[in-house]
Amino acid sequence: MAWYGLALSTAYGARAEDPGPADGSVSGGTDNLAVPLAVAAVVLAVAAFTWARRRWRTATRTTPAVTVWGGPHPGAAEPGLSPALDARSRADLVDTDDAVRTSEEELGFAVARHGEAAAAPFTEAVAYARAELATAFRSRQRLDDALPEDEAEGRRVLDGIIRRCADANARLDAVSGDFDRLRALEREAPEAVAGAESAFRALLDQVPAAEAALDAMRERYAPSAYAPVAGSIGEAQDRLVFATSSLNQARQAVDAGRHPEAAVRLRAAEGAVTQARVLVDGVERRAAELAEAAERLPDALTGAETDLTDAGALLKGSADDVPGGVARAEEVLGEVRAGTVSGPYDPMDALHEVVEAGAALDGVLAGIRGPERGNGRTRALLEQSSLTARSALGAATDFVGTHRGAVGDQARTRLAEAGRHWERARELSAADDPRGALPEARRAEALAVRALDLAERDVRAYQERRGPGDPGIGGGVGGAVLGGIVLGGVFGEGADGHGGELGGGLGTGGFPGGPGSFGGGATRGRRGGGV
Repeated sequence: MAWYGLALSTAYGARAEDPGPADGSVSGGTDNLAVPLAVAAVVLAVAAFTWARRRWRTATRTTPAVTVWGGPHPGAAEPGLSPALDARSRADLVDTDDAVRTSEEELGFAVARHGEAAAAPFTEAVAYARAELATAFRSRQRLDDALPEDEAEGRRVLDGIIRRCADANARLDAVSGDFDRLRALEREAPEAVAGAESAFRALLDQVPAAEAALDAMRERYAPSAYAPVAGSIGEAQDRLVFATSSLNQARQAVDAGRHPEAAVRLRAAEGAVTQARVLVDGVERRAAELAEAAERLPDALTGAETDLTDAGALLKGSADDVPGGVARAEEVLGEVRAGTVSGPYDPMDALHEVVEAGAALDGVLAGIRGPERGNGRTRALLEQSSLTARSALGAATDFVGTHRGAVGDQARTRLAEAGRHWERARELSAADDPRGALPEARRAEALAVRALDLAERDVRAYQERRGPGDPGIGGGVGGAVLGGIVLGGVFGEGADGHGGELGGGLGTGGFPGGPGSFGGGATRGRRGGGV
């Protein structure tokens, strides 16, 4: 349909292929030369990428058919741990996390179309898999924090991680067939494609507002303030280019009565549109968070400076007039105050620094303040810390989710642990225990920041591995690979590392690789073949 290419070329210049006739009519048959040319271009790009990726895999693989993007190399286990078992546990965490994320995504489409009651068995399966995965990530975090004293204990923990990942995958695999019968994409392909086209158009309309929000952040704040979303619009556009091609192919398949093929192309389009929406929403959310941080900062500074005065009066005349924590708080507050008037600044980072200084002072004053005043001050710090923690967690979650084709186990483990501490902070806050909730929120933020750092490192390493000789991938396919939207080597390389040919089974949707679907490791690559 021509409006895909027209809308994208209008909004983003000549980034997308023209997918159809200029008169807006439904494309199909031999009259539409643009779609075959676009597919041919993707084929050539995919072939180049597959060749380059296979060379890299051959040179670096240490375990059969297991490649961990980012994080420690699979052959480099922690001291005292079995290298093979450690590598397998790390790879299983990544694969299972991908399976759960994809299942959650497609479950959302099923709930929207068929309702929560019809989707309840699959919601339960995803919840079970998520819980098993969370426990496995917790075990991995414990290993990363402190190695076990003996090898037998380390093996037991690694075995537990592998077992829980297997259980999570098995639960999703067990209901994937029933899930397919609920969604019935092959039977309901025309309606499903129409729904995806509507979602695409709605998101396309949202992009200009997000671009304006990003421009406003660039004008108002320091670069570090909008750094987590600086590239989000470009990446969203890239996902939309891929969605354009996939939707055009899905629509042509529907028009020709090839509904199994349409289902495959539709799943690819759904994944691309979903990630584009995450990226666009993330920009708008970041703008709102920075505005809220800037609004909260003056009161936060005033409260911390009052605490500083109280601490100074308390310690006056003592042998240690200005302990290290109080002196550091005084320095930080002065720097933040000066920074707010010297030019563009990062209100989120400034609020974080004020909270850290305030928490240190709160610790000094906790013993002498009455319970009511003490808890009131801690609640204020908790509200401020909750904003910075929520923002950090959201940024890390979005980045990992939209770059999961390149993000390894370390970033995902830290992100899972950040989520655990955040949920604990919320529970304690709801129970009116601000003094217990505050350190949990601060820990969640620190782990989320670390997760984002590790994930960005993984993506840089992934891009460097492609090397200067890699011709790259056009048509948005590169973004689909980076986002984990397509599996098993970009429609051309199966889990065994052997390449295939794009289009070998287009009539039935049976080409190697393909988009991810609801299910565990044994079934989530069933559309298009390969995992």
